[in-house]
Amino acid sequence: MAREGLKSEHTPPTGIIWSPLMSQTDFDRPSNELTRRIAGLATSTLANALDNTGLHNQVIAHIKAVSPGFRFAGPALTVKEIAGAHGDYSSDDFAIGAMIDAARAGDVIVVDAGGAQCSTWGGMASLAAKLKGVAGLLVDGSVRDLEEMIEFDFPVFSRHMIPTTGRLRLRIEEINVPVVIDGVNVGPGDIICADGTGAVSLPLGRAEEITELAENLARDDAAAIEDLRAGLTFTQAMAKYKGI
Repeated sequence: MAREGLKSEHTPPTGIIWSPLMSQTDFDRPSNELTRRIAGLATSTLANALDNTGLHNQVIAHIKAVSPGFRFAGPALTVKEIAGAHGDYSSDDFAIGAMIDAARAGDVIVVDAGGAQCSTWGGMASLAAKLKGVAGLLVDGSVRDLEEMIEFDFPVFSRHMIPTTGRLRLRIEEINVPVVIDGVNVGPGDIICADGTGAVSLPLGRAEEITELAENLARDDAAAIEDLRAGLTFTQAMAKYKGI
């Protein structure tokens, strides 16, 4: 269970390295089964389900895969960064290791860097996260070392791809706090699903409901495809299946 406001004098859960940057060392996560179901759904289908539940501001519109074929689904390990000019912050402030240390296997590291145009992540960090079993990275900011991300097969979604280092320009403020990604509120444990179309954030408390609706929509899509192949016109298909 989540333990709000856990302080450094407490012992962190097994497998998590506590950092002074962390507001809490643990948070509620979805079951592995629910995450598996969400991973099998397209973001377009999930976006339709979000609309059907009245959640109209959960699509992360401007942050895309840095390479075709990248996709992931998993609970958000959130990070808040601030940016400045070169030299505004120390090398120690650029504590990328702390966010990797805080993540569990299957987590998606979600970084709110305010769209900063200096890199918060590169190839070595991708390898370290991949080896730990982290599902992926989503950054409202910048990353670099595209070729190494592809080589290590670590899926990354970012607003910018840029060579400029974030060292001495970025400071990690907090880990495991609510953040805003491209205008979307994301809390620790909310489920991020990302594919070639884009990314969505599913509030943890409503994820089961949204997933059930999306699975129904996916079944309609599959049936519509079969009907189209059998001769149904697209106009007829749209009339029959309201979710396509």
